[in-house]
Amino acid sequence: MTETPAARHYSEQQAGALKAGDQLLLPDGERTAEVHQVDVEPDDYGVPALVLASLTRGGTLRIAAGSSVRILDTAPDAVSRLPLGANLGGQDLGPQGTGDENLGDDNKGDEHLGHQNLGDQGKGDHAPGEAPSVPAPAVVVPPPPAIPPALSGPTAEELELIPVPQGTPESVVAAVADAHPDAVGVLLLADKLAKGINFKSGSCLKDLSDLAHELFVTLKDPDGSLAVADLLNVLPFDGNPGRWASVEASLALSSYICRQDGQEARAEVYEKLLRMPETQETDPFKARMNAKVRQRSLNEPNLYDKEIFRSIDNSNHEAEREWRLLRLESLLFLRAHGGSETIGLGELQRRISNELEAVRA
Repeated sequence: MTETPAARHYSEQQAGALKAGDQLLLPDGERTAEVHQVDVEPDDYGVPALVLASLTRGGTLRIAAGSSVRILDTAPDAVSRLPLGANLGGQDLGPQGTGDENLGDDNKGDEHLGHQNLGDQGKGDHAPGEAPSVPAPAVVVPPPPAIPPALSGPTAEELELIPVPQGTPESVVAAVADAHPDAVGVLLLADKLAKGINFKSGSCLKDLSDLAHELFVTLKDPDGSLAVADLLNVLPFDGNPGRWASVEASLALSSYICRQDGQEARAEVYEKLLRMPETQETDPFKARMNAKVRQRSLNEPNLYDKEIFRSIDNSNHEAEREWRLLRLESLLFLRAHGGSETIGLGELQRRISNELEAVRA
């Protein structure tokens, strides 16, 4: 006898949380189908709007992202919900589970017929006098998660690879300024920071990041650049994208400097810190959407080609240099992420070298 949909166990969930392997109740309310693949289409504002669930036997369901759907409960513990003393064939075996002692007179005929049928169907499967074996329930293997495990942050041992600043943040800035007394850009930034560094201030974080880039890009001073950058690199993500942008640029620069210097382990620590905000979303649907948006930004980075070409056409060298610095930051960010699906590490290395040469010229 076919089990009716009402007798099955279902659970409700948001359409955006669908994943491959789910047994989805179809719109007719009578049949289920296995989900093969799930895609999400955002609206023009980038908000998830439509879920496209491809089914294993063909066809695609279009579901609004905010809708609730019903999923067939196929958990392995479903057998534990059966009434006490019930076997898989639906026959009550009684308190001791033997079946023969507690059957009433009215049921003896049915029992005899049942044993006859079992004997006819299972001939040759068991020796005479042995009770026919009841097949074990099939083990349901859950499908793999749709969202990969979150990246883990650096350990305490790995964080020890980042040197502790020698003195106060102000003294670190003063030291690099003294090392470059003729560098106007460094002196201007150092004068602003000498009044006091407030790590809650977005402008202070931006000045520190600009100082680290100025030391490495213009003055070719990787040690001084890392000393300043490490003031930012240890700051945690506080949920403010504006402040984090400066820390992000500092981490990407530090990763590149360390890899150029052969400090691979230290570079990996900076890269793990850079990706920490990407692992903090706990909602599976939002995490999946964030991952798609992030991958799209890595595959289609803004490299300011139009702005640079316009500056070249207008012979505006100062504007061209500023746009190239922004392009360099984008390339360093991609390098810290290990490249993307459209730009590999080899190509990134070549482009970064070209931009450094163009900016330093």
